[in-house]
Amino acid sequence: MTFNVAFFPLRFEFTAREPICFPPAQAANTLRGALGVILKRIACNYAEVFEPTSDGEGPSGLADSPRPFVFRARHLDGQTIQSGQSFHFDLNVFSLDRDVLSGFVKTFAALAHEGLGPGRGKADLESVRRLAAGSLPEEALSAVTEPGSLDLAPLDSAPRKIRVEFLTPTELKHDHRIAARPEFPILFARIRDRVATLRRLYGEGPLDIDFQGSGLRAATVRMTRCEVHRVEATRRSTRTGQIHSLGGFVGIAEYEGDLAEFLPYLEAARWTGVGRQSVWGKGEISLTALQLPDLRLPSIDIPPPAHS
Repeated sequence: MTFNVAFFPLRFEFTAREPICFPPAQAANTLRGALGVILKRIACNYAEVFEPTSDGEGPSGLADSPRPFVFRARHLDGQTIQSGQSFHFDLNVFSLDRDVLSGFVKTFAALAHEGLGPGRGKADLESVRRLAAGSLPEEALSAVTEPGSLDLAPLDSAPRKIRVEFLTPTELKHDHRIAARPEFPILFARIRDRVATLRRLYGEGPLDIDFQGSGLRAATVRMTRCEVHRVEATRRSTRTGQIHSLGGFVGIAEYEGDLAEFLPYLEAARWTGVGRQSVWGKGEISLTALQLPDLRLPSIDIPPPAHS
């Protein structure tokens, strides 16, 4: 039985031929919107990649199936790339279908040629690389490039205390509402469900795990610090003209407990994102260990000193 999640962590590298402007807090959304327009025109698998619908088998919190990709582009927020400058963004792809990969490469090459950002500045796609993930090193993407793989098995030893930083706006649903705080059982459940659904739909199949039991065990992990605040951002749909919120909380939370079972999922969430609208770059997290495992050495019987 495999107990992992496989994916392609890709970096697309460009050189600007004209100035390219990425609006504040909008880089990933700008790229996602442009991706949809071009992909619909040139790819036959547009619906599978960009507008998947629920098959009714996933977690109840997922009304629609998650898209098989996640943008990582917050470093471009509010930036203007000048002519001749290089820039990049990352795209984590959870489909193992090679046609999907080639479709992304063709789409972003065409998108760069037609122009990026509000001013439609043109660029050249220079390279596409698979970033290092799991045990695989970084390498140029080719027809034989293997996906990265993240092991989800419980760790032999783990820190007792961790800090999670919510780098981009995050929204976690619980009991059909948006949670005000990232309590650990809620955070873990949303990560577990997202990872399991991505793997079932686009990867190697369902995860054979005890969903209910893992949730009960997650409830024993305590939040010891929470410093999050809500930020607001919006986007306008070019297709419908509607305004959609891109807001959520950012900040840090610290947790303490037996984390050996949960840390592999938190590590996977660095790549998958967590919560609503993760495809737009929301729900990006980072992890820091704050306390090493309690490594108890075996007791040793020391004989008393011999009497002379």
